[in-house]
Amino acid sequence: VPRNYDPVLHPFEVPREYTRALNATKLERLFAKPFLSSLDGHRDGVNCMAKHPKSLSTVLSGACDGEVKIWNLTKRQCIRTIQAHEGFVRGMCARFCGTSFFTVGDDKTVKQWKMESPEYGEEEEPIHTILGKTVYTGIDHHWKEAVFATCGHQVDIWDEQRTSPMCSLTWGFDSISSVKFNPIETYLLGSCASDRNIVLYDMRKSTPLKKVILNMRTNTLCWNPMEAFIFTAANEDYNLYTFDMRFLESPVMVHMDHVSAVLDVDYSPTGKEFVSASFDKSVRIFPADKGHSREVYHTKRMQHVITVKWTSDNKYILCGSDEMNIRLWKANASEKLGVLAPREKAAMNYNQKLKEKFQYHPKIRRIAQHRHLPKSIFCQIKEQRIMREARRRKELNRRKHSKPGSVPFVSERKKHIVAVVK
Repeated sequence: VPRNYDPVLHPFEVPREYTRALNATKLERLFAKPFLSSLDGHRDGVNCMAKHPKSLSTVLSGACDGEVKIWNLTKRQCIRTIQAHEGFVRGMCARFCGTSFFTVGDDKTVKQWKMESPEYGEEEEPIHTILGKTVYTGIDHHWKEAVFATCGHQVDIWDEQRTSPMCSLTWGFDSISSVKFNPIETYLLGSCASDRNIVLYDMRKSTPLKKVILNMRTNTLCWNPMEAFIFTAANEDYNLYTFDMRFLESPVMVHMDHVSAVLDVDYSPTGKEFVSASFDKSVRIFPADKGHSREVYHTKRMQHVITVKWTSDNKYILCGSDEMNIRLWKANASEKLGVLAPREKAAMNYNQKLKEKFQYHPKIRRIAQHRHLPKSIFCQIKEQRIMREARRRKELNRRKHSKPGSVPFVSERKKHIVAVVK
């Protein structure tokens, strides 16, 4: 037997590394404790949230009783409460400089508020109030200019100094549920309407660019902060669709795992992953290029999750739900918080590389992918699997007993698109 005595080429290197990778995977699941704390204080369901553009520890939330709260995440407590609107707070966004924020509500008003608390003896009142003709359902601020957009019956683009919109964009006649500015190509907007459309607008031409019609309604969309042309849409048919705005004929990826309507989506600042909130009482984290989620978060008390945000330091996730709570989660479930010693950091990186090297081995893969789910979600997943299998079988039978070529093969990506209009 020819032997190489070089100690670098150890004959048992792979078996050793496999054992280490297995242990690292088991420990990762053992230390996966993602839930950090819950911020309670709202007296009604949390309907929307906004991040502070300059401060990591500040987050704003709006509830269904018209109340807006500003939270300090390091202290995990509410630092200010404003009774902003009559009825729901439909949407909110912070100005790009972080000095003020905007809210829209059911009382047909757009209000601009100071970010700082009022001085002693000062009244808590908005800087500006714009009274509109219809109910506004969403708002988003331009990333660089003093311009913001609201949506309701149409998309209105406002200058902060004026009380009437600069221009109104419309295509079709239906209520629009959300509008979002592109963070890179800042003059582009995307909006979701309740007639199943996703419409893209260009602010410079003040016209709609193109729209894609899906099988079911899209609740909201989120632009990728790293790739200007990519956006992800959260749909009523339990899926999320990642589109390239240049080729809307079919989505880049269909993300399937939720078992009920997806209500909100937000990208991580790296653009590699996004988090989605669903009516099925769970929050899922998807890699942007994969069809299935890498993580699912749920608690016994959490009800329908309405809004979700990924913090700007890529470490935490915030979700607001029906039962008046905002929950703070780790973005990486088993990550150790606090200061890491150099040896800890090195061991962590080594284990990460081992897990990547052996990720497709059956035993390691099974441990890494296993999640405990609430019984309701588990049963629904099973039921949907049966339904999907039945549909596949029916299509096979139809193809078998039809003239060759008369029943075409439709890919999963193209199934859900009705039309693209330019």
